[in-house]
Amino acid sequence: MPISVTSPAPAPVQTAHALRTLYFVRAAFSVVWVSLVFVFVKSSPSLTAALLLLYPAWDVLATFGDIRANRGTGGTLLPQYVNIAIGSLTTVAVGIALRQGIPAVLIVFGVWAVLTGLIQLLLGLRRRRQLGGQWPMILSGGQSMLAGVLFVLQAHDPSKGVTNVAAYSAVGAFYFLLAALRLRKAAYPTE
Repeated sequence: MPISVTSPAPAPVQTAHALRTLYFVRAAFSVVWVSLVFVFVKSSPSLTAALLLLYPAWDVLATFGDIRANRGTGGTLLPQYVNIAIGSLTTVAVGIALRQGIPAVLIVFGVWAVLTGLIQLLLGLRRRRQLGGQWPMILSGGQSMLAGVLFVLQAHDPSKGVTNVAAYSAVGAFYFLLAALRLRKAAYPTE
């Protein structure tokens, strides 16, 4: 086992590195997910349903990554654990809503977007002091809450559907990419 001659990076730098990587992965996942939804939405209802179930389940996994990145920072991890519970319940609720139709799915996604947007907004505000570079996450949280309200309001409009959720995810991918880029300064403070 080699011995490191460099001292470990301070916690905020390690956290910024980990969050930066997580944000890049989340952005990439969303781009792939959105692409698959647009490819399969008209040709394969069963694959589209699987993608709708996958999205909140993926968010739960990504939140575990967020918790891991923030261990040892002294901050409370309660919002992330709440997000995991909400995402897990959302995955189950999407499964149930799929049996009732797209309007029910949009309502579930809408409620989920409002709740997780609020958590993201609060986390971004708290992390802004420690890490900086959080304005994309703050904006994304606010946008998520607004989109969630619109999903619920538009749930019974026949012109609205799964592509609205995909568009929402695409905007989320953009915010994750911006957040990853904004964390460069915190992740590489000597550059």
